[in-house]
Amino acid sequence: MSPRRQQVSWALYDWANSAFATTVMAGFFPLFFKQYWSGGVDATVSTFRLGLANSLAGIAVAVLAPLLGAVADRGGTRKGFLAGFALLGAGATGALFAAGQGQWVLAASLYGLGIVGFSGANVFYDALLVSVAGERRVDVVSALGYSLGYLGGGLLFAVNVAMTLWPGAFGLAGAAEAVRVSFVTVAVWWALFSLPLLFAVPEPPFAGTRRAPGLAAVAGGFRQLAATFREVRRLKVVFVFLCGYWLYIDGVDTIVRMAVDYGLSIGLDQKSLIAALLLTQFVGFPAALAFGKLGERVGPKPGIFVCLAVYLGVTVWGAYLETAAEFFGLAVAIGLVQGGVQSLSRSLYARLIPPSKAAEFFGFYNMMGKFAAVVGPVLMGWTAMATGNPRAAILSVALLFVAGGACLFFVDEAEGRRAARALEEG
Repeated sequence: MSPRRQQVSWALYDWANSAFATTVMAGFFPLFFKQYWSGGVDATVSTFRLGLANSLAGIAVAVLAPLLGAVADRGGTRKGFLAGFALLGAGATGALFAAGQGQWVLAASLYGLGIVGFSGANVFYDALLVSVAGERRVDVVSALGYSLGYLGGGLLFAVNVAMTLWPGAFGLAGAAEAVRVSFVTVAVWWALFSLPLLFAVPEPPFAGTRRAPGLAAVAGGFRQLAATFREVRRLKVVFVFLCGYWLYIDGVDTIVRMAVDYGLSIGLDQKSLIAALLLTQFVGFPAALAFGKLGERVGPKPGIFVCLAVYLGVTVWGAYLETAAEFFGLAVAIGLVQGGVQSLSRSLYARLIPPSKAAEFFGFYNMMGKFAAVVGPVLMGWTAMATGNPRAAILSVALLFVAGGACLFFVDEAEGRRAARALEEG
């Protein structure tokens, strides 16, 4: 199969799993959890329950991600691990249909398993980028994945929204049944569009002397994980990049998580918020592709700096936001750069690491992503308490973009490539 077809097949997995990120994580689950599975309890209680499910799943993935990457590299089974986690995520998502009203424990547990499946599979999906794209096209192929994710996730979410607005047209009894069926559509979508990657993308060549089967791969993975910690510290460019990435992606995630609550605080209803979310998805599709081309022409670092500059503007704009029209403008601005900062960060990191150890190094990368949105909310809360002004709290997030950009400034891509080659050859 031609390299281009392999690259498109790889990118289609983003089309597949973004349905979970959009319809479930960002869209229906938080609202349905409050109104259906945790209905009748105080809003603070349901928020705590949902936050607990998110936190436990995030911690599990953050702890497991580096180990999973090391095990996959040791056993040469990146596609196998991806398939297993994708099946876990899709299965748990489809099972949400069976969670009845008031069964918040079951719903939260299935949701947590869905997050583990989603995030665990991404470790191996990201690692396959190195072998699929090659050095010359890594920026474009990474951006293609994110752009298809925005488009595919947005298309299914639009259908799911239509199901809840006009359930009778879809043969459904009401909005509640439409949401439950939406979870099934996400599971089917996720599983179906995972197939091109599983069938068309080859397992990367194994760099070791022999593959380690079963428990031997796990034992070897633990040993390799310890070695990778030491290698990350030795690869100074990778270490500096990960520090910067953690800071600015923390700011990105804080902005995303703040947006809905902030929209509610200025009086927008749920339909307007859903419309803004859809707008972000469809703006993100062409914008991610454009940033991929920018990365190919001038390098990923300048493109990331452009994105961080826009995010700085977003924090200032958000601090003075007053109207619904401005909120939609903010959604467009975020959509323009969110895919760009994600795809270019992934492609820059792919250039700095040894290809034969891509899964374990991307395990660290995904671990940093899971520990993101830790500093931002605390910084906002402290600033709000110190100043008594929530708008000042939003402005405080700008510090994360400035600090992350400062670290990125010291990332020397050429030096990082030389160090990665030396580690690969040694």
